[in-house]
Amino acid sequence: MALDQSFVGRSYPPTAPYEVGREKIREFAEAVGDANPAYTDPEAAKALGHPDVIAPPTFVFAITFKAAGVVVQDPQLGLDYSRVVHGDQKFAYARPVRAGDRLTVTSTIEAIKSLAGNDILDIRGEVHDEAGEHVVTAWTKLVARAAEEA
Repeated sequence: MALDQSFVGRSYPPTAPYEVGREKIREFAEAVGDANPAYTDPEAAKALGHPDVIAPPTFVFAITFKAAGVVVQDPQLGLDYSRVVHGDQKFAYARPVRAGDRLTVTSTIEAIKSLAGNDILDIRGEVHDEAGEHVVTAWTKLVARAAEEA
């Protein structure tokens, strides 16, 4: 069943603040194999003009994807998550994510398309710090595969 086009433009309330920790950044950098010292060494980050260590660019996926869960779980939308695969991800940064940031995410359904029986859902996550400054926008594309014929 195709998703309801009237949901395009719907925004969901901001998430509770997520506090970015140095250790979380370090763990993420290690997990993705990025040895950039700006991710683990406060002095290296300061030498680059940052107040503390910064996060690798894809770090925010963890909080923006979790925030998109509010969209996915909206019973009125009617998305069958058991059929969903992650289609694409992109980011546009105003500034790097830094240790000590307290970030919130507001998710908005940007597009709903139907293609060959598959539903394609584009979700935009606007990430702001506790001062309300824009940090990054993340776009997540989810594909709900068509039900298999019996």
